[in-house]
Amino acid sequence: MAQDLRTKEPPAQLAPRRLRSIAIVPAYNEEGSLRTVVEEIQAAEPELDIVVVNDGSTDGTARVAAAAGVAVVSLPFNVGIGGAVQTGYQYALEHDFELAIQVDGDGQHDPREIDEVVRPILEGRADLVVGTRFVTGGGYRGTRIRRVGIRIFAGIVSLLVGQRVSDTTSGFRAVNRKALRLFAADYPHDYPEVESMVLLSRHRLRMLEVPVQMRVRETGNSSITAMRSAYYMIKVLLALFIGLFRRYPTQLEEP
Repeated sequence: MAQDLRTKEPPAQLAPRRLRSIAIVPAYNEEGSLRTVVEEIQAAEPELDIVVVNDGSTDGTARVAAAAGVAVVSLPFNVGIGGAVQTGYQYALEHDFELAIQVDGDGQHDPREIDEVVRPILEGRADLVVGTRFVTGGGYRGTRIRRVGIRIFAGIVSLLVGQRVSDTTSGFRAVNRKALRLFAADYPHDYPEVESMVLLSRHRLRMLEVPVQMRVRETGNSSITAMRSAYYMIKVLLALFIGLFRRYPTQLEEP
């Protein structure tokens, strides 16, 4: 029998499956920027659902979000960024989303970079992806004490999680279903970004960073002012130290 010497074509590479996704936009008194943020998300990712978590705002944040035609969850009083983000995770979990992207309501995150932030999740390489500002041309211009604090946090968290981390306070993040379920059940409330990385590592989930640009805040108030930076550093360092002795429950399984 003659041997078939024809070259076989390699199997085609399948594109990653697009997960059912939602953008979580925590907002506290972001009336001036929120409409633009929502419109930019819709322009960059037309198929992406959006939920605005109105964290007890005293301005027109809830009205602006409702006028944009997106889902709105209004908290009765200001609970802080951690509680607002966890509320968004709980909303996403209850509505059966598989992927959630945090985009802050102050306009500092560029929704055109969402694809880059979610790609490692779609490719199955990470459970949490963090957009890092510390790259060439990133444009980050925080106060000196804040930059020093971020470097300190990065060094400590890198040691705790066993991998290099450069930006522990970035709120531009994406999570898959595993991390979504974890954070919906257990998420730090005061200043969550730093501690949540350690929490994720303790549950043996995977984290990656991708480079992003950070725009200058134009409206609203930062949850971390210059006067609170030193207090913030001390409090987070204490929380990390206490976390070393915390017993973490086993990751919940899907029902």
